[in-house]
Amino acid sequence: MLKSVKFLVFFIFFSSFAFGQNLEINLSIDELWQLFDEYPDSEVKADVLIALGITGKGNADTVNRINDYLADLNASFNSGENVNYLMVSASITAIMELDDISSYPGLFTVLYAGYPEVIASEAQGAIDQISGNLFSFFSDIVINNPPIEKFNALKAGINSERLTMSERGQLAMLALEQSLLLLDEEEENADLNAMRYAAVLELSSMRWTQATPFVIRHYYRVLDDFINDIVPKHRYLEAITCLGAVGNMQAALLLGLQLGLINSRTERTGVFDPEITLAIVKALGYIGTNAAFDHLFYVSYLSYPDYIKIAAREAVDRLKW
Repeated sequence: MLKSVKFLVFFIFFSSFAFGQNLEINLSIDELWQLFDEYPDSEVKADVLIALGITGKGNADTVNRINDYLADLNASFNSGENVNYLMVSASITAIMELDDISSYPGLFTVLYAGYPEVIASEAQGAIDQISGNLFSFFSDIVINNPPIEKFNALKAGINSERLTMSERGQLAMLALEQSLLLLDEEEENADLNAMRYAAVLELSSMRWTQATPFVIRHYYRVLDDFINDIVPKHRYLEAITCLGAVGNMQAALLLGLQLGLINSRTERTGVFDPEITLAIVKALGYIGTNAAFDHLFYVSYLSYPDYIKIAAREAVDRLKW
């Protein structure tokens, strides 16, 4: 019986290509939906769903019904119910075949619902393959959706093979801007902070200079949090590194002032934090603005370890005059 049903599935599917009339194709789709609704075997249902994705491309009703089916699976999964992963996977495959931008939201939900990694990877691949403005989709979520979805959109965008480097940089900058804006307006939010730190790491790796104003605001916020023992030192070090990676004259003046304060305290007390001092020295070298010369040059006269003095000399050599 199972083999005969599968034969029927493929017969209907291939027969849809044998007729040039839309009426014949629509009839095939109707027959497939009837089989999908009535037949209990999940393997057959999965085959039918994929066949619907292939034969139903451009058919709005088919697109909506498969999107709704995946949405129902996601809702059941999020409520703690057991769902058939084969059907989730088949839905993703069918959606990928349909190639319709309206499927972005359902696939995005799959990414971070907690499905097995193989299912999430399938969803990421489908999102990357579907035609449409994926950058706009992620950007809209970062601007308009709840914090956890904003953060997830940033992660999905960073991991997307579809977005260009320019689009990833713009998305990371937007995420940093939004996190700072919302954190200024409301109480602390773990997801907004996580998005902010993830954006900073991405901007650092890309050396995205357009983000300098937001990176400076982030630096001041992290510095205050670090002084008040709200965040660990590595977050402050990340902020320094990001300033060095994306910074301009304004960032150099800010870091130069910090190095000047460290130099002054070291001269008076001999007390300094080696990691922070080294990070600032290197960041000033990366920016390469000669406004930092005096502070970097003075490092060699103080009781710093040799590796910091060497880093300061290398930074001086990188300054532009």
